[in-house]
Amino acid sequence: MRVRLLNLYFSLPYVIVGIAEALGCAAAFYAAIALRFTRPLGSVEGSYGPLLPRAIMFSVVAVAAIGALGLYSARQRSALLGSLARLALALLAAMAATSVFFYFVPGMHIGRGALLLATLIAFVVCGSVRLIMDKVVGDEVFKRRVLVYGSGRLASSLLQLRRRVDQRGFRIVNFVRCEGEDQKVPPERVIDPPPDLAGWALREQIDEIVVAMDDRRRAFPIRALLNCRLQGIEILDLVSFLEREAGRVKIDLLNPTWFIFGDGIRTGYVREILSRALDIAASVALLLVAWPIMALTALAIRIEDGFSAPILYRQSRVGLGGRPFEVLKFRSMSVDAEKGGKAIWAQRHDPRVTRVGGFIRKARIDELPQLWNVLRGDMRFVGPRPERPEFVARLSETIPYYAERHSVKPGLTGWAQLCYPYGSSDADAAEKLEYDLYYVKNRSLTLDIMIALQTVEVILLRKGAR
Repeated sequence: MRVRLLNLYFSLPYVIVGIAEALGCAAAFYAAIALRFTRPLGSVEGSYGPLLPRAIMFSVVAVAAIGALGLYSARQRSALLGSLARLALALLAAMAATSVFFYFVPGMHIGRGALLLATLIAFVVCGSVRLIMDKVVGDEVFKRRVLVYGSGRLASSLLQLRRRVDQRGFRIVNFVRCEGEDQKVPPERVIDPPPDLAGWALREQIDEIVVAMDDRRRAFPIRALLNCRLQGIEILDLVSFLEREAGRVKIDLLNPTWFIFGDGIRTGYVREILSRALDIAASVALLLVAWPIMALTALAIRIEDGFSAPILYRQSRVGLGGRPFEVLKFRSMSVDAEKGGKAIWAQRHDPRVTRVGGFIRKARIDELPQLWNVLRGDMRFVGPRPERPEFVARLSETIPYYAERHSVKPGLTGWAQLCYPYGSSDADAAEKLEYDLYYVKNRSLTLDIMIALQTVEVILLRKGAR
């Protein structure tokens, strides 16, 4: 089951876990103070000042760190032991970040011993929350019971959602046979239209009805669906349902009117100003932290390929509105990687990649010079991956709606990069486009922050790079 918060859909179990862990971390901070100073909290506040701002700070940083390691993502596949290891790493990072904050804001200082104790207690509390959710509350408790109205080609596309992550939020109870459709769903899962659809749905505890008819112009059950809606049962079209559950927009089911009349695609001067300010602040902060790594990378490239070889790789990419710009990257392939001048997709174990290049691509260090592109305004911190003009020209002719991804600026990281592995073919480009279109339709500051946090997990675990 998913709930909508800040115009985004979140998995209800993870929302509950997040709230419980935020409260648990705040409580852990108070418990640590009581154990560390062995005197009433009021007395401690008399010496150090109010504890509530410190507790909130520790809780917010801890939850952000836990989210950054993917522990609030429905796409997380780690077993319980793996999740606890990530939780320990996240809380250690949160302790370090909180220590730095307290150092620069002396008025918030509380002591390293208390902070270490708070981290240990928070690990016990958060680990217990996850253990309880994993053992006591089953997945079925949070799954919405769904009836699919249709049994043809469109309805059968739901059976192609084989990944567990795409099916965590719902369970299909039945498919309803429609007149004139070429049935594609197995017969044992199909029922005839109930005479009283609303009554049947209430008896079967149906939460949602997904309309997936191949031809809505033929015998569309408007009265039956209206009665269901009046009884409080949600009615969704197939594209919107898949957008919510899978975080992608299925281009083979899409029509232009869905984009025109659907929710999302919000723009405005205030949002653009805030986005630009965040891009600049994040880029400057990352440059201040990463410049020693960038200097060592430049030196390593020089040592491997000689001092006459270029350090940076400049390449034309397509940006906002289809306008080309020059992207900067650390050179990770041999100088003559494209001798004939023909654009070639990067492949797994690509022989053109140098030894230094293999490492910096895995660690995503080769992308760091693109911070200059962000500062110049060619790119944003979060957005679709910029592609080469040669690929864009071909893909725009063969893949519907491909040009729509250029209605926003490309980014250093993005929703497609999180949800789909590195693309190396036209088929991969079509798959990634479905995630890019989801971002274009639902982009917001909240989504940008969520993507940026989850990118930390991608970098640390070296996911998807080639």
